Amino acid sequence: MIRLAIAEDHQSLIDGIQLLLEFEKDIVVVGTANDGEKLLEIVHSKHPNVILTDIRMPIMDGIEATKQIKTQYPDTNILAFSMFDQTEAISQMLEAGASGYLLKNSPLTEVLSAIRSVAEGNNYFDANINTNALNSSQSPSKKGILTKRQIEILELVAQGKTSREIAEELFIGVRTVETHRKNMIKILGLQGKGELMRYALEKKYRF
Repeated sequence: MIRLAIAEDHQSLIDGIQLLLEFEKDIVVVGTANDGEKLLEIVHSKHPNVILTDIRMPIMDGIEATKQIKTQYPDTNILAFSMFDQTEAISQMLEAGASGYLLKNSPLTEVLSAIRSVAEGNNYFDANINTNALNSSQSPSKKGILTKRQIEILELVAQGKTSREIAEELFIGVRTVETHRKNMIKILGLQGKGELMRYALEKKYRF
């Protein structure tokens, strides 16, 4: 079951998404917020596994909220939902730990697909976002493109450790490690697990 939290400063948009999800048997909305601070409260109390969040919100924006959530709840999958398609905004959300980025002019049916996709541990980008431009604008050699946890995992990948060995060393689930691997492959513009190992060795992510 997907436990979804929605953060958006326009209540009418929240209402529309909730209406869309009302008859979806695999998704339940556990809380909604109009600002990032309220979103954190929902995460602490309701423990959603997927969050759909705007970037521009009062009190605390979606970027800062994402950073704090991923620090405390690294297994939570976050999908950015914004009207801004600038590379800088997308990059900031990815660096904060988001698994995807969806534009607000997307059909509601695509919102549904995106939620399910990130819930499965995949990355999801709006079809109107040029991911090639995004990758080229951020050199993969910059560690800032990855989260702290992803860099830790990449360092262990460079040592030749398996996902199970990494999970045991970091005290997290094997599935969580596999999800991070998939996300890193997408963020870094790589083609598969073998490419991730090669990249880790080339960039010398080692202790």
